[in-house]
Amino acid sequence: MTQQQNRTALYCRLSVDDGDGESMSVANQREKLTRYAKEKGFFVQKVYIADGYSGTNFNRPQFKQMISDIENGLINVVITKDLSRLGREYLQTGSYIEIFFPSYNVRYIAVNDGVDTANGDNEFLGFRNIINEFCAKDISKKIRSARKKLAKQGKFTAPFAPYGYKRIPKTSIILL
Repeated sequence: MTQQQNRTALYCRLSVDDGDGESMSVANQREKLTRYAKEKGFFVQKVYIADGYSGTNFNRPQFKQMISDIENGLINVVITKDLSRLGREYLQTGSYIEIFFPSYNVRYIAVNDGVDTANGDNEFLGFRNIINEFCAKDISKKIRSARKKLAKQGKFTAPFAPYGYKRIPKTSIILL
């Protein structure tokens, strides 16, 4: 397969930004996908990173850029770590995998889930997408519950300290 035949996009996403710069999870995804692409002979055209964006919607700048690049014929293979990295909203995720990608002759690979649309044996794809959406909803409920518990204990739960205060990193303690 020539470079022209496999203009590959690596797409990495993490919903929670865990500090300044690229998060470790995204860095790990990038490294894993780069290694996979090299081992399988894919030419990586571009790496798209959506660090700090939820998978429950597709209003992510790097995702939109990837879609635009696909529409302009710059990308014909998309590789993610797993299905949930592409998205956690099962109808839209399924629409991209089952309708959009095929209409642009784009091969989609989710490495950890064993999905490769070139093989055509993706019977459980829809079920996995539904499970990913339910996981996102479950995680959201757990986070709300934990924040409510912290608030009841009188602890600060917002991501940033109020103006004039400093937050001790990795804690819910606020100092003057």
